[in-house]
Amino acid sequence: MVLRERMFPCQSREAVVTVQTYHNGIMDGYLQHPRLAGREKIQSLSQMILLLNSLIDLEDCPNPSLPLVSSDYGENGAAVFRIQILFREHYTWQGRLIWPAENLEFVFHSAIELIQLFDEMLGE
Repeated sequence: MVLRERMFPCQSREAVVTVQTYHNGIMDGYLQHPRLAGREKIQSLSQMILLLNSLIDLEDCPNPSLPLVSSDYGENGAAVFRIQILFREHYTWQGRLIWPAENLEFVFHSAIELIQLFDEMLGE
């Protein structure tokens, strides 16, 4: 019998992604997270995933909730999303992608599914 580690939700696993432009997986935008001092420039979906993964690696869950980041960077027609990573086990993510401006919320079960959601919503 193999014992599995318990999965713990972490309330500080929320990031805000502002996408200014997007074409075939190439984006121009920013990522905000409570552990970052400011906005981090992102230029692709894979860069976004790798940055989020490294931020999650810094957490020692469960831990006290960090303050949520502001999502008021939607200037110049940019699309602003909230990514809530509720669980991560063996590098598989489960969470929600929220697009407040369109009043949409999607559940994802992996980082690949998160990438697909972004591509479907932002693709031409």
